Amino acid sequence: MTRPQTLRDAAPALRRTLHRFRPHVRAELRLLLGGSAALLLEVAMRLLEPWPLKYVLDGVIAAEGATLRVEQPADLRTVLLVATAGLVAIVALRALAAYLMTIQLALAGSRILTRVRGELYAHLHTLSMTFHDTSRTGDLVTRVTGDVGRLQEVTVTAALPLVGNVVTLTGMFVVIAVLDWQLALLVGLVFPAFLLTSVRLTRRISAVSRGQRQAEGALASLATESLGSMQVVQAYSLERQMQSSFGRSSTKSLKDGVKSKKLSAGLERKTDVLVGLATALVLYVGATRVVAGALTPGELVVFLTYLKTAFKPMRDLAKYTARLAKAAASGERIVDVLDTRPEVTDRPDASPAPAFVGHVRFEGVHMSYVPGQPVLRGVDLDVPAGQRIAVVGPSGAGKSTLVSLLTRLRDPDRGRVLVDGLDLADLTLESVRRQIAIVLQESVLFAVSAWENIAFGLPGATQEQVEAAARLAGAHEFLLALPDGYDTVIGERGSTLSGGQRQRIAIARAAIRDAAIVVFDEALAGLDRDTEQEVVAALARLTEGRTTFVITHDLEAASGAERVVRLEDGIITSDFRPRRATRSRTPRQASRALTE
Repeated sequence: MTRPQTLRDAAPALRRTLHRFRPHVRAELRLLLGGSAALLLEVAMRLLEPWPLKYVLDGVIAAEGATLRVEQPADLRTVLLVATAGLVAIVALRALAAYLMTIQLALAGSRILTRVRGELYAHLHTLSMTFHDTSRTGDLVTRVTGDVGRLQEVTVTAALPLVGNVVTLTGMFVVIAVLDWQLALLVGLVFPAFLLTSVRLTRRISAVSRGQRQAEGALASLATESLGSMQVVQAYSLERQMQSSFGRSSTKSLKDGVKSKKLSAGLERKTDVLVGLATALVLYVGATRVVAGALTPGELVVFLTYLKTAFKPMRDLAKYTARLAKAAASGERIVDVLDTRPEVTDRPDASPAPAFVGHVRFEGVHMSYVPGQPVLRGVDLDVPAGQRIAVVGPSGAGKSTLVSLLTRLRDPDRGRVLVDGLDLADLTLESVRRQIAIVLQESVLFAVSAWENIAFGLPGATQEQVEAAARLAGAHEFLLALPDGYDTVIGERGSTLSGGQRQRIAIARAAIRDAAIVVFDEALAGLDRDTEQEVVAALARLTEGRTTFVITHDLEAASGAERVVRLEDGIITSDFRPRRATRSRTPRQASRALTE
């Protein structure tokens, strides 16, 4: 995708961003209209502000002239009082209007972008696993936090002031054209030079800004990956390598940031030089016109005040150009994600699933992650309700892919997955997933209380339900022994618990769902023998009378299964019922029965 190279080229990206955010903008229309009215009032007061000075200056000069002619001067005191009172009133109104404008427009911008952040975060949860498998977590976090934050900052500190400055610049140019069109034409000659300079530098600022945002995304990804794998980093003494990689990425981001600042500062200073040249030129020509009687001294002062005030927006335009270029890059990154459509969605005519009994059937299922490289090739499998089936095979055989189709984390390329005779593709995602419980090899726990981690399995669960699930999983006793019992906040990803404790909390989370179908994906991997026996006992209690899939490459984990299916290269190579393993056997004793 070609990225914009100038602010003019970035305009479509900004329009695309605004169009995408239009529903959120519409919700804040009242604040935006109120802020816009305050903006116009503030601009009007800016235009009026120099005029009391004009009347005072012309009045003083006229009074001095009258004195020299030995005539009675005009009532200068009245002019001074009126002009002073007028100036105070104008400044007060301008300050009030600026305050109301800032508050209303900033509040509207903050509300809009808070909603955008919420929409972006929610949308990421709807995107298919294919998207998340190919995206870097740190970069996505940067889009949710950094890019939305950048847009919010630019809205308040650049976009809103830019609108006010453009309106002010237009109004002042109209007024000075009325005062003296020849001087106004002279001022107008400066604008082409300003535009030529700003367009050239903006191209470079935009390119550097995009590079900086990409570098920041890569930096966040690297930090997320390394900090999330600290045990591996320290165990393999990878600290220096990680620090070196982080340092290189950080240095690149720093260089891009410094380069962007230098370019922005250069644009602002060049604008200052143009403003100085224009002011000197107008001062010389304007003074000659005052001497010639074409302008009054007060009008020249108003003209120069306008000129100075009008060129301040030009300097600000240079400053805001860099910020808007960065906003264009951030806006595109956000909209790119929002415009990504999930691959697995509810059909328009999808209906809620009834309560499952648990009869599962795979019919001619084909599945691939990369076109032309199938992971599952025509799998046919019928699992009666209540049966405990072990799916074994080497790593990469397609075992986890097979059960991921049950929860519709992915949909098959061809074929169907049915539960109780109903095609899952005809049912809503939410109604299917809430009736399937999963226990993974890596027990993903969240940095909240143990109680909340279990209750995630059933929103709205009561204390009694949570404790019942913990007892079934064999977790109740050790949870009571924690410093705050069930209210103990566990570390991120359960780092403050042992592997067996984490797994039993995960089993409790699955148990509280009371699901008809249960999936164990390598749930015993990495556990020692004593912990494994405890977990196996908990799994046995959980799966009593439920359709159960045990995914493993280790036959020991398939102990107690009524049926064992072997998957290799995406096809079922064997399907047999082992000699019945009793619950009293250890997993290793039962595994020997599977091989006999």
